[in-house]
Amino acid sequence: MSNESDLTALYPFLHGQPQSPERLDAALLHSVNEKARDSRETNSRFFDEQGPVLVAAAKALAHVYRRGGRLFSMGNGGSSCDASHVAVEFVHPITAGRPALAATNLVADLAMISAVGNDLGFEHVFVRQLLAQGKAGDALVGISTSGNSTNLMAAFAKATEIGILTIGLAGGEGGKMKSSGLVDFCLVVPTTSIHRVQECHVAAYHILWDLVHTLLADDRGSATTKGAAA
Repeated sequence: MSNESDLTALYPFLHGQPQSPERLDAALLHSVNEKARDSRETNSRFFDEQGPVLVAAAKALAHVYRRGGRLFSMGNGGSSCDASHVAVEFVHPITAGRPALAATNLVADLAMISAVGNDLGFEHVFVRQLLAQGKAGDALVGISTSGNSTNLMAAFAKATEIGILTIGLAGGEGGKMKSSGLVDFCLVVPTTSIHRVQECHVAAYHILWDLVHTLLADDRGSATTKGAAA
């Protein structure tokens, strides 16, 4: 179907045609199937292309935790919800036997964000928090569907200055996250559809969380084996 015929099928009353419930249901079901297909294909392409980057990011983040570092997360709008989700996953793991890992959501403190945004500008809302709380050896994950969020890029620049590991989740061509050289590991979803990008981001940070715990558990297993041998 062309875009025009799709719209005509979905919204016939806009084109002077009587609305048929059967035709509307069929068109809506077709839309569901097409979106689900696109989601599966985008997800598959993303992990085929970015799997090695995700593994490398997990190894680097596990190393941060081994050395007593913590994770910071940030994002705007819908991506701020993902930033919250990332922090919760690490602090409150739902899988039995997995320890809590230190993580701070930089979007959580609305008083801080509104104060900094009002006094200095919205581009500084994450930078100021990193200056107060971050230290060399920590990690920062930033989530943006475009990869161009000014406040994220400012925070990535400051993190690089401090010596903080940087991980970015973006979409499309990766935007400034990809081109700036400020992000150590940039995971780019190969589509401009915001919904498909967000769906892949959720899967990516769930897998990142799982891989980090797997790597840390392997460390604990190795230490136990060495202790028993001694």
